[in-house]
Amino acid sequence: MIGLRSALVLSMIGGLGGLATQCTPRKPPPVVATPPAPVKAGPEIGVTTTPVPLDVANPAKTTLEGGFTYAGGLVLTSADTTRLHGLSDLSVTADGRLTAITDEGDVFEAKIQLDAAGRLVGLSETKLRPLPGLNGQPLPNKQEGDAEGLAVLPNGDRLVSFEGHHRIWLYPAQPDGGWGTPRSVPKPATIFPNNEGMEAISAYPAAGPDAYLVGGEEGEVWLCRLSADCKSLPPQSGPDFTWGLTGFAPFAGTAVATLHRGFDPIRGWRSVVRFISDPTRPLAQQRTSAALHIDGAMPRDNFEGVSLTSAPQGAAPGATRLYLISDDQAVGANQRTLLLAFDWIAPPAPPAMPAPVKKRPVRRR
Repeated sequence: MIGLRSALVLSMIGGLGGLATQCTPRKPPPVVATPPAPVKAGPEIGVTTTPVPLDVANPAKTTLEGGFTYAGGLVLTSADTTRLHGLSDLSVTADGRLTAITDEGDVFEAKIQLDAAGRLVGLSETKLRPLPGLNGQPLPNKQEGDAEGLAVLPNGDRLVSFEGHHRIWLYPAQPDGGWGTPRSVPKPATIFPNNEGMEAISAYPAAGPDAYLVGGEEGEVWLCRLSADCKSLPPQSGPDFTWGLTGFAPFAGTAVATLHRGFDPIRGWRSVVRFISDPTRPLAQQRTSAALHIDGAMPRDNFEGVSLTSAPQGAAPGATRLYLISDDQAVGANQRTLLLAFDWIAPPAPPAMPAPVKKRPVRRR
């Protein structure tokens, strides 16, 4: 979702004749007939996956700056339900199990399909079901069901952050993989704007098995624990005020991936994923080891979810797989639900500096 800060940018659209949707050339979304009203959610739904190249003008292009390689992308649509929209965050496991939450209070689950080279080519076992509330029943409305962030703790329990009614719930993992009845857990002690809440949330095992990072859309960051209150950390700001923080994903050791998205009516949607060495350190001591920029001719939209896994079979050995998902309900009818995959290989470490040669003191006779 987008909030007050983004609304200032969107107000610039008036008088520009829809330039915001014209500035990012792309094929129109696939036309898929949908029911006239929402159907009962799930669990099984049919999902149409339409491949998207990294560059329409150069479909063979896959390489990007910073050590990233495009590993396939899909547009997701469904003729079975009107509720496959507003996907706000996702988690993908090493064996390709995808879980995403929506800002209408649903859970979308699927199995990622890869080709022999490990590239994203489709989804199977697609399911859509409502998130349960504290009473075990589906969340009643948008105000209660606006789920924005998803985190999976080391023990498999899920954390979901909500906007509107700002809160974080823990859903205990069930033996069959289902979602148990939630309970409230610590959240930052601050007042969020109505539509600029806790967009980013991630487990943070480096600080303990019950630790998690929480990020507000304006870049505020907190370290929370199930067993303790939240502690403010240095902010993770975007390039300028038109950007918002929308996603976190745990990386190696203390590192974390941050996702920012930006929008203005001239340049359209843009996104950047950064690998930050340690978000708990002062800003001057944080290092960005890599940055993936979604801009130009690349598939662009309102990316709100990021997930990292080990590279699948067929991909380059030692690579990190990165998935992004977009929320198609922010601005205009030309938005899509995009699922993109990228592989990243860390650059070789620089050679060690030679040891300084110790000079013997000169004896004076």
